Amino acid sequence: MSASKVLIGCWLALAVLSTATVLLGNAGSTLLLACAVLAVALIKAWVITEGFMELRHAPVMWRLLLFGWPLAMACGILFAMMV
Repeated sequence: MSASKVLIGCWLALAVLSTATVLLGNAGSTLLLACAVLAVALIKAWVITEGFMELRHAPVMWRLLLFGWPLAMACGILFAMMV
């Protein structure tokens, strides 16, 4: 697949995921909805690092670092909401 098709797919996926985030955020303020919003945010982080930044073939350490940060932030937010 050409690079331009991958980028267009990433942009479309990010647009759909951003819309899903807004719709979930407007649905209410329960812990389950917060988990859903954070899950969508993690999927967006994965799309950005793997597709948009084209790190699919990068060393595993770079990929873990770039995905580990959003994962740590999501876990921190969930922990703060539960306390």
